[in-house]
Amino acid sequence: MEKDVKFAVLGGGSWATAIVKMLTNNQEMVGWYMRNSDAIEHIKTQKHNPNYLTSVEFKTEQLFLTDDINEAVNFADVLIFAVPSAFLVSELKKLKSPLKDKIIFSAIKGIVPESGLIVGEHFHEIYKIPFENIGVITGPCHAEEVAMERLSYLTIACADKDKAELIAENLSSNYIKTNISKDIIGTEYAAMLKNIYAIAAGIAHGLGYGDNFQSVLMSNAIREMKRYTKRIHNIDRNINKSAYLGDLLVTGYSIFSRNRMFGNMIGKGYTVKSAQMEMSMIAEGYYAAKSAYTIKESFKKKVKTPIIDAVYQVLYENKNPKKVFLDLTDKLD
Repeated sequence: MEKDVKFAVLGGGSWATAIVKMLTNNQEMVGWYMRNSDAIEHIKTQKHNPNYLTSVEFKTEQLFLTDDINEAVNFADVLIFAVPSAFLVSELKKLKSPLKDKIIFSAIKGIVPESGLIVGEHFHEIYKIPFENIGVITGPCHAEEVAMERLSYLTIACADKDKAELIAENLSSNYIKTNISKDIIGTEYAAMLKNIYAIAAGIAHGLGYGDNFQSVLMSNAIREMKRYTKRIHNIDRNINKSAYLGDLLVTGYSIFSRNRMFGNMIGKGYTVKSAQMEMSMIAEGYYAAKSAYTIKESFKKKVKTPIIDAVYQVLYENKNPKKVFLDLTDKLD
């Protein structure tokens, strides 16, 4: 594959901003779609995103900024989607330009609520994009640490190794290391599930559970993730690799984790609605909990998921977090 392809990032949040920063290390021009036209004007004059990762300064001559998703799609060969999963369908409704010849990579850590599919499957089923043109960008990596240029690792998953290597090469730098994987489905489900487990970790912290319990919770979470991903897509995968265990740990423990923060607020007594209103960013795990629970309930052969069940009960059945987690402690080992 030719290496002089054009990239566009779709999204205006922290992860989108971090990916644009990574790409500008390797590309002369990067397309960037965000729906907030005021933010675009601010970047053009002040050279940074006014709402996310404000410390990151861009060379504006490297950016093709637009609030028209069709312009971004027409500009690029590779489209990297980094909008919250809850808004993906509404953003795609604005699309008139065809996607059939584009390479689509998802940096979205969630399920598309309207279809109940992970993002890659959504593009394949709804837009008929072949799986060899679909990929996933996953961690363990927080946007905030990319902004500070702290050493971080990414996993790039795609059925087509050449495309995975192309993305990896264009995201790499002296502070970003990349790994390649063929496990598109497993890595994307893992990226979704770890947000649910991070909410669980946050709830536990908010309720006053200590580090000893957190370690047991994370130990059980990785085994639960292994059971779940095996039932979804049974291939030989090493669940202890960074894309699975590493991403789970950083999301479950980091001060930058919005899902842990959301869970912590719930544990401290916030209602779901009040916690969502107070947070300036989307906690993907909220939507993921409902989707993951619904999907696993559809399995013909049941899979044991006590942590997903507990988070679902708190968020969607309005059950008391203290009682739910007291019950959960008897189901962990």
